[in-house]
Amino acid sequence: MPDRSPGERPPTPDRGPRPPASDGGPWEGAAGRLSGLGVSQGRAAGPMIRLADPPELPAPRPVADPGAEAATVAKALAAVAAELNRRALAAGGEAAEILEALAMIAEDPMLLEEAERLTGDGHDAAHALDAAFAKHREALAALGGYLGERAADLDDLRHRAIAAALGLPMPGLPSPGHPYVLVATDLSPADTAGLGPDVLALVTEHGGPTSHTAILARGRGLPAVVACAGVMDLADGTVIGVDGGTGEIAIGLTESETAEVGQAEDARRARLRTSRGPGRTADGHPVRLLLNIGSAADLERDAAQADAEGVGLFRTEFLFLDRKQAPSFEEQVAAYADVFSGTEQVVVRTLDAGTDKPLPFLGLPQEQNPALGVRGLRVDRLLPGVLDTQLDAIAEAARSTGAEPWVMAPMVTTVGEASDFARRARARGIGRVGVMVEVPAAALRAGRLLQEVDFLSIGTNDLAQYTFAADRQHSALADLLDPRQPALLELIALCAEAGRRAGKPVGVCGEAAGDPLLAPLLVGLGVTSLSMAPVCVPAVREALAGLTLDECRDRAQAALD
Repeated sequence: MPDRSPGERPPTPDRGPRPPASDGGPWEGAAGRLSGLGVSQGRAAGPMIRLADPPELPAPRPVADPGAEAATVAKALAAVAAELNRRALAAGGEAAEILEALAMIAEDPMLLEEAERLTGDGHDAAHALDAAFAKHREALAALGGYLGERAADLDDLRHRAIAAALGLPMPGLPSPGHPYVLVATDLSPADTAGLGPDVLALVTEHGGPTSHTAILARGRGLPAVVACAGVMDLADGTVIGVDGGTGEIAIGLTESETAEVGQAEDARRARLRTSRGPGRTADGHPVRLLLNIGSAADLERDAAQADAEGVGLFRTEFLFLDRKQAPSFEEQVAAYADVFSGTEQVVVRTLDAGTDKPLPFLGLPQEQNPALGVRGLRVDRLLPGVLDTQLDAIAEAARSTGAEPWVMAPMVTTVGEASDFARRARARGIGRVGVMVEVPAAALRAGRLLQEVDFLSIGTNDLAQYTFAADRQHSALADLLDPRQPALLELIALCAEAGRRAGKPVGVCGEAAGDPLLAPLLVGLGVTSLSMAPVCVPAVREALAGLTLDECRDRAQAALD
């Protein structure tokens, strides 16, 4: 973070006009204001409580029995992994995937080996863990990209492991016995996934619009603001208002204003619970509203409540996450068939992994810059059998269920890659083949790509990262990743116009699709479908129903200008 005085606002992002918040009046009684990035819709107000500091590392102590210290290290890491896996089972959905990935880090044999080596050099268990995590964190941070993002996750694992080694309770969330706004420098995925009903909203000083905090908050429908400079300088108990749409934080609200915010938010949520039907603008222009899921369990749990029109992003990584060997053909067929049987339309994304999202069974070599290296479809250059087996399994699951899935490849960059993927998918009887647009090169060649494939799906998270050369976790650059940035909108418009000319659909499945303030802009640019977390569907449906197509186009043009 750059040096700023307490409460000073971050740089104003270059973004188009943003519609006003939907409910509740201005913060009339606020004694002061802060500004961050709103990443999850809704408003809340209440006393703030800062996340407690992690356990303090005591002074080193003499080691009489290195073997006993090594055993303590192993028990501590095993306890952390067990706790995270327990939370994953309780959480389900995307939270479960994130927690399982963290548990895998705690179980990393290289981490254990390094910490045990340090106990042999005379370090006590707590300091051995501290040094081992520090070494791994430094290595990940130097890699940048997705692995660089995971360096922050190691801090939370470190705190938990040291607490376990010292016999202290693992770090956790406050339990004041009343509703509160949780404020933190940053939140770990484990903390975010474990939030209880007494948490009204989240505000963090660091983080960005695609951080785990933002993604999990949106998935729960919890108002959230990230990259809010100065918020940690406020005292516990200060009553603040949080607008998760605009990113505004009001300090020192009156009792009556706090009650009004709560009543307005309750009314908004009640209205959204009755939202049903296909996506339409006020004048009847259709926009398909679809779901992002990771498994059949996600679909079964969320589809009926969201009343969506299908699945726009079936992330197949869940089946590969904790494997030292690739899942078998039969396992994949069964998992895909479960999803295909649950809804009429499913868009399947083939495995999105690589050196930026390492999976043990891939065995890919480390790279200096994984975000620019072997990831997504590029894994096929080294391990073509992985994609071949997956396409075979998708085709077999389609035959066995009578479904007609759409299948797309991630991280496509060139027309040649798109053509080769389409040829291989169609050779297996897959009828609708598409590609993800996640790099500017693909957006600039969208028209040519659509000569090879049947549809495009825009991943705004990665497209923003590569367009602005901005790390997705760098809070000082969070404004560059705001999806309202005109340069990003222009790339989306290029893809949508290419789709209109070709008569082929172009959707958005990045986090931007679930933002009810941004969805009308995307529709105005010409996007034909929006795929999002289930909890976001009602608010997006309502936002589109309140505007005509021409009004959406006017807003899009204003943002571009």
